[in-house]
Amino acid sequence: MAGRNKWISLGVLALLIALLPLFFPSGYYYRVGALIFVNALSVVGLVILIGYAGQISLGHAGFAGIGAYACALAPEHLGLHPALAVLLGAVVSGVMAALIGKPILRLKGYYLAVATLGFGILVSMVLTNERALTGGPDGMNVADLGLRDLLRDMGWRLSGGEFWYMICGVVLLIGAWLALNLFDSPSGRAMRALHGSEVAAATVGVDVPRQKLRAFVISAVYASVAGSLLALQNGYITPDVAGFMHSVEMVTMAVLGGVGSVLGATFGAAILTLLPQVLTVFAEYEQLVLGLVMVLVMIFLPQGLLPSIARRLRGRGE
Repeated sequence: MAGRNKWISLGVLALLIALLPLFFPSGYYYRVGALIFVNALSVVGLVILIGYAGQISLGHAGFAGIGAYACALAPEHLGLHPALAVLLGAVVSGVMAALIGKPILRLKGYYLAVATLGFGILVSMVLTNERALTGGPDGMNVADLGLRDLLRDMGWRLSGGEFWYMICGVVLLIGAWLALNLFDSPSGRAMRALHGSEVAAATVGVDVPRQKLRAFVISAVYASVAGSLLALQNGYITPDVAGFMHSVEMVTMAVLGGVGSVLGATFGAAILTLLPQVLTVFAEYEQLVLGLVMVLVMIFLPQGLLPSIARRLRGRGE
């Protein structure tokens, strides 16, 4: 049953990615779709950390910032291809997560949230203040990936929006597949045991610190790759990518869609990415409406939008 649900989730996600362009009236919507996929990828990482392992992080935008600036700095200073810079950013983020995760994951509750928040703020401050290296608040240019030209030589003529829609969609599918495979693996079951009770998990032989650290490192790599994709897509990056509000947005997307569900997290990322586009006519009240939506979801659909809707539909079917 679990294996069938995994393939259903992947099939639904792949179908949506393939069919949505049929309803796009202009190239702008490809850009919005690619942004949704980037946000969804970082949120899938939070599903592993929060939904599987039951740990909270308010500083994951810091890892997105590391991935983004790796794509800006590595080609310029190290001569790396941007694709290799994505890999470098993921490795650096994973190592950083392993180093800081050992001490801070001993904390629980709001102590853990504050500790991860401090890490995110620290990364944002470094990116903002190191003007000679990062360009400071003004940001810096990011080298072109070059893959679009290669596809053009092969006869695939894609606009910029179509190209990034395809790339980000494929990466999201790979990330979702890995997360769903982890869910059913021995490590995934051990992580999910932590979510219920760390004490109970320890009594049945789960190495609690190791599994918490593993979830933290994996989610950091997801955030880093998402940050790299955002930088490469925009061709420009600023320290805002590592800002506190970006971390809050990531957690909000996860909670809104359903923090225990990969498909739900993707749905939450889509909703929160699209709402500002829809609410441009209410620009002065955008934050108010977003806040109201979140409050209503938490009151009436505490498990998140997609899991709550699915549960109610199953209830009616029975």
